[in-house]
Amino acid sequence: MFDSVSSIALQSALDGLALRQRTIANNIANVNTPGYQAQRVSFEDALAKSVRAGSGVAEATTERSMEPTRLDGSNVNLDTETLSNIDTVLRYQFATQAVGGEANSLRTALRTSS
Repeated sequence: MFDSVSSIALQSALDGLALRQRTIANNIANVNTPGYQAQRVSFEDALAKSVRAGSGVAEATTERSMEPTRLDGSNVNLDTETLSNIDTVLRYQFATQAVGGEANSLRTALRTSS
């Protein structure tokens, strides 16, 4: 059960979302750093392609944000980072609930097979 495509895809999603959370935190920490270029994490397209191919394994990638640059050379937008963080936290919670549901199903199956 834990090596199914859906289980592997959920783990890939959790890994990507965790990286996104760390990246957002780093962006926010550097909001007033002159010349700092915000980073963005993406993995959803790779994950969808991987699931269609029957694997579920997808690596997250980090790239420079294309937000406009301020006069100090930084392009961190606190509003964008805050909204992205909220979205990421909600997605992470949803994915962890799905993983927990799989674990509960396995426990139930093991109890009833005895």
